[in-house]
Amino acid sequence: MTTEPAWTTAAEDRRKERERAELHRVIWKIANDLRGSVDGWDFKAYVLGILFYRFISENLTAYLNEAERRAGVEDFDYRYLSNADAEAGREETVKEKGFFILPQDLFANVRERASTDENLNETLTRVFTNIEASSVGAASEDDIKGLFADLDVNSGKLGPTVAKRNEKLVKLLDAIGSLNFGNDEFNENTIDLFGDAYEYLMQMYASSAGKSGGEYYTPQEVSELLARITVVGKTEVNKVYDPACGSGSLLLKFKKVLPNGVRQGYFGQEINLTTYNLCRINMFLHDIPYEKFDIAHGDTLIDPYHWDDEPFEAIVSNPPYSTRWEGDSNPLLINDERYAPAGVLAPKAKADLAFTMHMLSWLAVNGTAAIVEFPGVLYRGGAEQKIRKYLIDNNYVDTVIQLPPDLFFGVTIATCIIVLKKSKVDSRVLFIDASAEFTRQGNKNKLTGVNQAKILEAFTHREALPHFATLVDYEIIRDNNYNIAVSSYVQAKDTREVADIKALNAEIARIVDRQYSLRTQIDAIVAALESDDAPR
Repeated sequence: MTTEPAWTTAAEDRRKERERAELHRVIWKIANDLRGSVDGWDFKAYVLGILFYRFISENLTAYLNEAERRAGVEDFDYRYLSNADAEAGREETVKEKGFFILPQDLFANVRERASTDENLNETLTRVFTNIEASSVGAASEDDIKGLFADLDVNSGKLGPTVAKRNEKLVKLLDAIGSLNFGNDEFNENTIDLFGDAYEYLMQMYASSAGKSGGEYYTPQEVSELLARITVVGKTEVNKVYDPACGSGSLLLKFKKVLPNGVRQGYFGQEINLTTYNLCRINMFLHDIPYEKFDIAHGDTLIDPYHWDDEPFEAIVSNPPYSTRWEGDSNPLLINDERYAPAGVLAPKAKADLAFTMHMLSWLAVNGTAAIVEFPGVLYRGGAEQKIRKYLIDNNYVDTVIQLPPDLFFGVTIATCIIVLKKSKVDSRVLFIDASAEFTRQGNKNKLTGVNQAKILEAFTHREALPHFATLVDYEIIRDNNYNIAVSSYVQAKDTREVADIKALNAEIARIVDRQYSLRTQIDAIVAALESDDAPR
């Protein structure tokens, strides 16, 4: 009997990575080729929406096929079932999956008829409307409603006439339908590839969109670092929360960091309607059951949705930097139990610490919050200094991490992470200078796995490391006017070359002597030349 070589798994992993990279390359090429004259940022709704339509169609088909085959119907295929027969299982399917799609409306069947369907735009409108309508009155209604709102198949962006729009839609259905997400069986690997492709597309759209893209997508390596910080020493948490969840990339990292370890689900709120829809789609595409996530639309600072769900054991967020909010122009906010303890509200033009206070308020006693912050909140005076005073005096700030510059889309500044806890073991604050922990990839800096590991190790061990990490007593921070900028406490390494003064002085003396000797020689030569040129 022979034994497989130890490197087989590693080789298989490399093969899968190559296949995944090729799939990503094809997806992005398709997305760019299809959009034509449509702006890429606007066209993302079509690519992402049709990808989602294909996913839920195949996911539902696989679910129903498996159920029937377990019941003994070996050759059952939901795709070819009549609509009348399918209707019998509608109610049960909606309970289990959250939505229902008739066989004739499945992606594969609509795609098959698309090139001959002169009313394809109307067909797709009807299909999307029916999918959303299938959840009305069910527990999943809020999770399904509006998912296709941004996929306007009648938009002039697709073409000036119905025929031109339908031509574009046919190409889009064929292109998304031709993507290879594994073998013929819809399985866990297929789900992983769909979810990964969706994340990749959002990252690429965010990258190409600049600032607007950065508002809805956090790079995956930053998301993973935040998630890992909040679960150090844990194998499970009760539930996770992001009050400015964007497209959900931070929340979904917990599925990787704690597989099956989020007991009660994923919670978030997003103020932008389009991004809110993307987040819910992202949850479905990562196979999070509708009853395990609760994403709300609205302004977290003024009208938070999840009062009945807090406290949360793990909170992660990359809230918008220096965004405006009502602040002290709303007299009710100073009495809001989230903000009142600090005795002051964050400035109207800088809501950063309002998000921080909100997250602290909803953090469980045994929980951890990891928040990406604009660097100014660490040292600015006024109301922000008073809020920092409250946080430090009450021993809520566990760690401050300085990140490298140019990690985020549309932002080149070096941001930071503030880690909050309500049950610290001492009154000291850990400061970590990770500003040099990156590699340059393309036009952005990246936190590699090695960079993340170094930061996490320092965070976990909570020990001083020269020029990288230091523990600072409360009194020192208090006496420093509650300035918590990392550069104020972690001494940067002096990379200047150390000079040997004695050797340098000797070299200077040698050069001076040499200069004197050369000048003497030159003077002699000049004198001789002048003597030769004198009249005789």
